Amino acid sequence: MPVLNDRQNTILSLARASGHVDVEDLALRFGVTPQTIRRDLNALCSGNFLARTHGGAVISSSVENLSYEARRQIAAPAKRAIGAAAAALISDNSSLFITIGTTTEEVARAITAHRDLLVITNNINVALRLYPFPAIRVMVAGGQVRHSDGAVVGPAAVDMIRQFKVDTAIIGASAIDEDGSLLDFDPLEVTVARAIMDNARRVILVCDRSKVGRVAPVRLGHLSQVSAFVTDHLSSDRLSAVCATHGVRVVEAPPDNENR
Repeated sequence: MPVLNDRQNTILSLARASGHVDVEDLALRFGVTPQTIRRDLNALCSGNFLARTHGGAVISSSVENLSYEARRQIAAPAKRAIGAAAAALISDNSSLFITIGTTTEEVARAITAHRDLLVITNNINVALRLYPFPAIRVMVAGGQVRHSDGAVVGPAAVDMIRQFKVDTAIIGASAIDEDGSLLDFDPLEVTVARAIMDNARRVILVCDRSKVGRVAPVRLGHLSQVSAFVTDHLSSDRLSAVCATHGVRVVEAPPDNENR
C-alpha cells in the first residue's frame, strides 16, 4: 500500500466527503499546478483509493455505487443545470418515463412549470417532487422499493412499464465508457431502465462529466440508442465522435458559476 503525503490524504478525505474531486478546484485550493494534482490523483488511483474521471476522480469501486445521498452532493450545480437544459427539450402535453438517479431527479425538479404531463417513474423521489403539481399526472411503477435510494425494481415494475409507449424517456447512467457503452451497478435497476428505453419514442441521457470514463459492471445500453445527451461538459473526443457517428445531439449545460 503506497504511503500518502499530507496533500494526498486531504484529497482523499475530500473525495470521501463528496464522492468526487476536480483537478482545477484542487489546484486552486492547494495553490499548486494542475499537473501536480494530476500526479496526486494518479498516485491515489494506483493505490485503488480513487478512480480517474475526466477532470478529476471519484471514490474507487467498479462493483458498488456510492450512497444516494453522497451522489446528490457530487456535481450538484452541474446536475441542476443539466436538469434545466433537459427540461427545455420536453414539450407540454407529452408523456415521460423518468428513471432512478440524482440527475434525473433534477429534471423532475425543472419540469414543474410544464403543463399536462404524464410522468411514469420507478423513482419514488421523482414522484414525491411531482405529485403536488396538478398539471402533472404521476404514475409509479409497482414492485419492490429499494431502501438505499427509493428505486422501484423487479418484474412487476418492468411489466407495468411495458404497458406504455411514451414520448420521452429520461435516463441516467452510473458510468459511460468512451466506446459509448452506458453502464450501471445493479442488474435489477438496469432491467427496468432497459424496458424504459425500449418503450419510449426518444431517449434523453442526463449525466454530468464525472460519469465519463468511470467503471461499472452492468451494461445498460449504448449511446446509439439515445436521441440527446445532456451534460455539463463533454471533453472526450472519442465520446464526441461516437455521438456524431450515431446522430446523438449533445447539449452542454455548464453551471452558472462556470465559465466556458
